[in-house]
Amino acid sequence: MDQEIRRQLEEKHFIEDIGLFFEQMGMPRIAGRMLGFLLISDPEAQSITNITQALKASKSSISVMARFLVENGLIERVASPMPRRDYYRFKSGGWILYMRQWLGLMSELHEIAERGLALTEGKPDPLRERLLEAHDLFSLMEERMPALLETLEKERGERHLE
Repeated sequence: MDQEIRRQLEEKHFIEDIGLFFEQMGMPRIAGRMLGFLLISDPEAQSITNITQALKASKSSISVMARFLVENGLIERVASPMPRRDYYRFKSGGWILYMRQWLGLMSELHEIAERGLALTEGKPDPLRERLLEAHDLFSLMEERMPALLETLEKERGERHLE
């Protein structure tokens, strides 16, 4: 098989794998496919038209998913060399921002689990254990995840200075 054809197939598989991962996480598969495309695209900024053609998806679907990915901090809209054209690229630090948003949601779940524990005060241990597991997990995430994200940001910053 020709090297270029092999590379193109591997790119398609990568894009589809990101799409499937997003779908498994309860998000739209097309959002994952769009992110996968932007992660490996050259040039890094791509127009809605280019993304639509590459993914064989409708323009409206890609526009909606672009807004979704921007709202989640994974991609950003960038200045366009052509008027009335939207260009998007993967946002530097996007994964870290996404994880910080996710951590915020985990903090909310932690608070809800604490309220549930208060409601089950004095109840049998098996009943409380369901909430204790969630409480302990979310406590650990809140305690350790910020330091992990800070370490990653620091290491990335050092790598970019080299």
